[in-house]
Amino acid sequence: MHSLLLAREKKEEEAGFGIDRLRGLSPGFLPHQAATMFSCVGCFWVLLSSALVAVCSFSFISPAWIVKDQLRNGHHQPHHIHSNSKDSVSFGLLWHCSESLDHMYRCYTFGGLGKFAEIPSSSWQTSAVLCSGGCALLAVSSLLAIITIFLPSGGCERRICTLAGYMQMAAVFIMAAGLLVYPFGLNSSLVRSFCGDSDIYYAGECQIGWGYMLAIVGVMLTVFLPFFAKYAPKEHLSPTPLPTLL
Repeated sequence: MHSLLLAREKKEEEAGFGIDRLRGLSPGFLPHQAATMFSCVGCFWVLLSSALVAVCSFSFISPAWIVKDQLRNGHHQPHHIHSNSKDSVSFGLLWHCSESLDHMYRCYTFGGLGKFAEIPSSSWQTSAVLCSGGCALLAVSSLLAIITIFLPSGGCERRICTLAGYMQMAAVFIMAAGLLVYPFGLNSSLVRSFCGDSDIYYAGECQIGWGYMLAIVGVMLTVFLPFFAKYAPKEHLSPTPLPTLL
């Protein structure tokens, strides 16, 4: 009987030592802390989303989608009537910039601020709606991505990441459609007065500006955001499984 009691006490001491050793391997470890640790993919997704919102917003408000350089075109075609007055010009979604007779480069909104109907082409009106809507959708998804950083891993975080990914996918298609529609407005009378014999997808004496190219690059990079959103949720880190310590 005495030997049985000693064997039982020895087993209890070994079990207590195993628990103490388990606690010593992870001092101060809390599952809640592990659940709220940042994910590298998630942080990169948030940074890329925020950067692309800034890029798309800056490109969509820029007036340099279609440009005409005075030094490039003024010498080759001096017989044009408008070469002596407003040869240097640029067009954007909502802006029109030109050089006046006093050699001052001034920018104006089409028809004045708030007069959306006075944009010279219905194609440009459609493009403005699509591009601004896609950019707004991208901004909302970026805000959701930032919120997921402060959420613990779980179902709520995964649902928000999935929602943001779908919003970013929709923003890609909307903004791409806006960029494809914009060149249809090159046959408007206002563009023809500066760019000569311009037509749909043909800028005539003008050329594609940096604003339009920046918008294209921004949309191309936005394509990757839904893929990062899939792997953005934080991994559920847990202590080393108990069987491996025994």
